[in-house]
Amino acid sequence: MDLENFKNKARSEYANHKKLKGRLRKIKPKVLDQKFSEAHDEQFEKMDCLECANCCKTTSPIFIQTDIDRLAKVFRMKSSEFIDTYLHRDEEGDFVLNSSPCPFLGEDNKCFVYESRPKACREYPHTNRKNIHGILNLTLKNTMICPAVHEIFQVFLKDFRK
Repeated sequence: MDLENFKNKARSEYANHKKLKGRLRKIKPKVLDQKFSEAHDEQFEKMDCLECANCCKTTSPIFIQTDIDRLAKVFRMKSSEFIDTYLHRDEEGDFVLNSSPCPFLGEDNKCFVYESRPKACREYPHTNRKNIHGILNLTLKNTMICPAVHEIFQVFLKDFRK
């Protein structure tokens, strides 16, 4: 996966994707959820996240308390020690990683804590969940991070023309 090429492509398509987001808002919620779910399945049949891992290299998931407690246990730490070692609060007050790439990402793009990974990682890129309407802003942002989400929007550009 050529991530530099992807970043350039994603930047150049962002304005089109932003316009598409406006058109997607007009689609009935259940229909939109179904379209995204189908597109998600189709894209992830073709894509191997281990070839990319751009999400793990460039962004941080939000860590909820159950994630912190679970991972602290994995590292045999107190939850407060895990927070002090790996996390800080962002401008919204959420716990996020201190640095990118994720400290749990291996050279082979495999996650050291995969079985215990945060909920946000388990659900990423959120394109196969209910109420896509509620997260369209996040989904648009993810077109800049995840090649699969970018491709979903590229397909939708053709499917949902004016």
